[in-house]
Amino acid sequence: MIGSLVTAPANSPHLRKAGSRTVVSDLGGELGNGAEDGPMYSVIADELKIASMPISTAAIMPSPILLWRFKVLLFFIWGFICCKFGWDSVMRMSVDLRDLFLYEAFLYYNPLLLVTMMVWLWGINLWVFSQANVNYTKIFDLDQNHLTHREIWKCATWMTIIVPTSMTAYLYLYSHGEVSLAASQPVLLYAAVAMVLIFPFDIFYLSTRFYLLRTLWRIVFPLQAISFSDFFLADILTSMSKVFSDLERSVCRMVHRQVATIAWFEADSVCGSHSVAIPIVLVLPYLFRLFQCLRQYKDTGERNTLLNALKYSTAVPVIFLSALKYHVFPEKWTSFYRPLWLLSSVLNSLYSFYWDVTRDWDLSSFTRIFKFSKPSMVSSLLYARKWVYVWVIGSNLILRCTWTYKLSAHLRHNYLTVFAITALEMLRRFQWAFFRVENEWNKMNSKSNIQLSMTEIGNEEDKLLTSSDHHV
Repeated sequence: MIGSLVTAPANSPHLRKAGSRTVVSDLGGELGNGAEDGPMYSVIADELKIASMPISTAAIMPSPILLWRFKVLLFFIWGFICCKFGWDSVMRMSVDLRDLFLYEAFLYYNPLLLVTMMVWLWGINLWVFSQANVNYTKIFDLDQNHLTHREIWKCATWMTIIVPTSMTAYLYLYSHGEVSLAASQPVLLYAAVAMVLIFPFDIFYLSTRFYLLRTLWRIVFPLQAISFSDFFLADILTSMSKVFSDLERSVCRMVHRQVATIAWFEADSVCGSHSVAIPIVLVLPYLFRLFQCLRQYKDTGERNTLLNALKYSTAVPVIFLSALKYHVFPEKWTSFYRPLWLLSSVLNSLYSFYWDVTRDWDLSSFTRIFKFSKPSMVSSLLYARKWVYVWVIGSNLILRCTWTYKLSAHLRHNYLTVFAITALEMLRRFQWAFFRVENEWNKMNSKSNIQLSMTEIGNEEDKLLTSSDHHV
């Protein structure tokens, strides 16, 4: 009847409440999590919602595709405004102070920009896993309230809006003489991020935030058996060591009230570029991963875990030999410590590359990670293509070598270069995650198949023994 409600079955997946999850099968991926989970899923869902409304209401609702295009248009307009105000603000500064002004602004905001980039990439990882029927919820031991790739992208979208907006406000206020207001921008942003992470109430994805904080606690204090999610996140943190180093320097300047002042120009100040805290923070993720390997050896007795621990220990001399440049005579650095730094850098890069290809990944045959359950342009482009493996291995080797640049404190003054290399390292870790998770999924399936075969053999033996007893 015209004007009546169009109802859907009670078990329809489109009637799930916001924040609820699809059913997860132990034998495969998320049920009902096929090609419809792509970026256009929300548009299709909106169309179904409109179909369930009264016809009189649906008639006045705009098209979901039109709404999506309007949002994209607003996003680009916002980006243009931020770029325009930021560029004009930089151009207002004198030429001699412009580079220092950008360097300080970059220090406060580049860590959060890189974290935002990592969140976007992780959402892509989850989308590919869901399309390839890789049950990442089982691999990472997630509950039914875990975030899907769509919700990860929603968080990344808000981060993409908030962080550049705060940076633009900082540049604008500083260049127009409002120094105190400019100094408050990064402080407020960092405080807001900290509050969102530790907020104890059931909003902002409480279960996911608790899972993240609990995993970080287990990484820092490996007093229990190491799970896959523990060392997987710890490996990601090693790729973000430069982010944590800049976060430490930023917070240090905020605590000592050096934001938007000339006090931080002094390299030997408490928060300067020669600070002892820089190499200490850089090395912490590698030490955490090293202790995890030692804990795994204690639990399992596998020698491979000791070899893995040795790999992470090779990053320690790279970091501290580089930091010595600011604490020894230049002749001593050039003649003795610099050759040692170069040697340790080559050793760390090649060892890490060897471990990635031979241990973390399984490239003995074409991976199935890009074989989607339903036809897709991404799947046809990447699945079983030789160039994919040539690219992955080649880029991994090159980026493993350039990553040493980031670990070197005496090269930090080239902040744009370091930022670019850190971003490339995150892209390397992003592609590493595909093969590492799939390798773990294959191992879990192999163990399940072996256990199933052993159970079937045991049942056959029981039947034979029962039959023999009967004939006797």
